[in-house]
Amino acid sequence: MYVYAFLPSSVVPLDLPDGIESTVQLITEAGLSAAVEEGLNLEHLQQSDNRLMQAVLLHDRVIRELFSQTALLPLRFGTHFVSKEALVSHLQANGRNYLELLHHLADKAEYTLKLTPLDPPEEEEVTPEGRGRDYFLAKKRRFQAFQDYKQQQQDELEQIKEAIAQRYPGAVYSAVKDDVERVHLFVPRRLEGSLLEQLGEWQGRSPHWQVELSEALPPYHFV
Repeated sequence: MYVYAFLPSSVVPLDLPDGIESTVQLITEAGLSAAVEEGLNLEHLQQSDNRLMQAVLLHDRVIRELFSQTALLPLRFGTHFVSKEALVSHLQANGRNYLELLHHLADKAEYTLKLTPLDPPEEEEVTPEGRGRDYFLAKKRRFQAFQDYKQQQQDELEQIKEAIAQRYPGAVYSAVKDDVERVHLFVPRRLEGSLLEQLGEWQGRSPHWQVELSEALPPYHFV
């Protein structure tokens, strides 16, 4: 029994998406529902890297499509129970805690702030003609300009982080990859407009960075 997410039971029917191999179904117990796919063979998926990667992407798509309709607790790829009975037992034992968490998550979304450092402007190459004093002074100026640029870039990053800490104290930082900083913010959806205004302000104060914001995402980093 493969499980994508836990979500509150709803009297309004959800538009259930196609899953990895078949249509997603709901199993409901104690006011809580589990979005599941029956008969999915994980071992079969793991026999091919391409098939496995496609399954991971489909898992994420299912969660996002459900999240566009209701609050949910997203589960990691590969989450499964040995039987429907085992899943129902889990919902009975943990339903109250899950429902409390879902109440906290209601009407909120995760937004990922992506900070990409911009390369320094290209400067004219210093030619080594004669390798005299002018050449070495030009090399020194070019090196110093590069150092100044990187320092300004670092100063701007620290200012953004400080502003984030003040406004969004619960922000979660991902490990830096390829010099790109990613910050995950958990914000009420009604305040998305305010967040976009803040984005423009951060970009204006950080000319050495490209500042981007994701769409509203399920709370991957906050459950």
